[in-house]
Amino acid sequence: MEEENNTSPSEFKNGINSGKPMNGSSNGSSYDLNGWKYISIRGAPRERGYTYGYYIATDFIEVQKMLNFVVYNDTGEQWQYFIDKGAELLKPTIMEKFREFYEELEGITDGINAYARENGLGQSDGDGVTTVDEVLAWNNSMTLLDYWYPNRGGDGTASSSRGARGEGGAADRCSAFIAVGDGVTEDGGIVVAHNNFSNFADGQWAHVVVDIYPENGERILMQTFPGWIWSGTDFFVTTAGIIGTETTIGGFLPFENNSPISCRIRQAMQYGKSLDEYVDILLKDNSGDYANSWLFGDINTKEIMRFELGLKYHSVERTKSGYYIGFNAAYDPRIRNLECTNSGFNDTRRHQGARRVRLEDLMQENIGKINLAVAKKIIADHYDVYLEKEDNPCSRTVCSHYYQDKREYMSDPSRPLPNQPRGALDGCVVDSAQARAMSFELIYGNSCGTPFSKDDFCNEFRQWAYLKPYLHDRPTQPWTVFKIADYGETEESNLVEETEPETEPEYEEEQGGKKRRKRHKPVKLSTLKNNRKYEILRRKRMKTLRRWK
Repeated sequence: MEEENNTSPSEFKNGINSGKPMNGSSNGSSYDLNGWKYISIRGAPRERGYTYGYYIATDFIEVQKMLNFVVYNDTGEQWQYFIDKGAELLKPTIMEKFREFYEELEGITDGINAYARENGLGQSDGDGVTTVDEVLAWNNSMTLLDYWYPNRGGDGTASSSRGARGEGGAADRCSAFIAVGDGVTEDGGIVVAHNNFSNFADGQWAHVVVDIYPENGERILMQTFPGWIWSGTDFFVTTAGIIGTETTIGGFLPFENNSPISCRIRQAMQYGKSLDEYVDILLKDNSGDYANSWLFGDINTKEIMRFELGLKYHSVERTKSGYYIGFNAAYDPRIRNLECTNSGFNDTRRHQGARRVRLEDLMQENIGKINLAVAKKIIADHYDVYLEKEDNPCSRTVCSHYYQDKREYMSDPSRPLPNQPRGALDGCVVDSAQARAMSFELIYGNSCGTPFSKDDFCNEFRQWAYLKPYLHDRPTQPWTVFKIADYGETEESNLVEETEPETEPEYEEEQGGKKRRKRHKPVKLSTLKNNRKYEILRRKRMKTLRRWK
């Protein structure tokens, strides 16, 4: 599908939003394009966080409404209960061990509240619409809901067979693969594909692309949720030359309250310079929360890795010629049998077993010619292994469509229910060339482009109609390239070709009965460029970028 730009000229100019975060300074930019909200932020932790919070404030207010309803409906506990528990259990660790990220969360909170006050969305007493404790809980909602909550009895570490959302163990999300090597991919470089499949009410909010340009460490481009300091889906590239994605290990049980995954993976993304360092950072103070089959690639060494991370057990596989797939079950027998329940590893009635077979088939069918175009086809595949149907979008297909699946062949009644509003919500691909340019390519809605209408769905499957106020329509969108923002720090841009217009758009508007020409002005960067602190930082980053290139 061809890339196209559906954003009107009044909404952005060359990717720059006309908002004024940080009280008029300009350490960020934002635009909306093809279902995605792109945000670029830079500076000190609290500063960049403020800009981030300012740009996602309206999204966050809607997320609050969703959380207040969905969390109570799914658990019987108020969202405030999890906010309080996050402050009690996670906040002290984050403040002590990850102070930089805590300050970023404080900045996000300040930015959300500033936007709310400026636009009449805050409370009458001026306290704003949120607190740092709520932003922290939102960032760690997977940890709190899917891992801590089922294990909250006793000392909080015992295994449980009951998940927070009524499933056996942790929820399953995502399909993915990573490949590299001559005779494996078309050019021998790394190729990665991923989709996030989740419950629509919360998963649909992973429509944010963030470019984080910190004072220290690596620059990060990632897909994420509004206000998250980590990806969570996960899909990212960094200036260290690392590509990262994962698929969750379904049915995972144990949890220990050590360091949350939100901070461990962000620490790896910002400060990890090699695959070894990613392993070390993720293993340190591991909590078992968001247990994953991590798929990492290093474009500098042309090496890829599958890192299956449970709580007590983990395994690492590496290669410079081959591929790894992800399908929500662990290959490691210790993780699969001792730390999980209902893994579905060999059950093709289940999405784990079916996708294990199908992804392996697809990789073998395309060996030697895997590129971005092939990756898009693989991640959008609708072949049903269990029923042997060529085009049967359902819970078992690589591009998951639970909402179209009556689940007649469900082998475990604790798993997602018939026609549950759940499934693939995007498609993500990247190769070495794009990663080297700090870019990747995404499609919003799902991987195959099938539109979703909440009215049609809720009218047909009335058991889910109560969720209608919290569901979004998702029309068919094109694949779109996103890349880091160009802050004018190098003479020659290292970005891939823009999908936005290269020239400044003009338009006519009515004003006082007369038409006039108007240009949508970009945010000025002069404030930062004239600041001595940023001039010193700019020179350091230019040296880092030249060394990396």
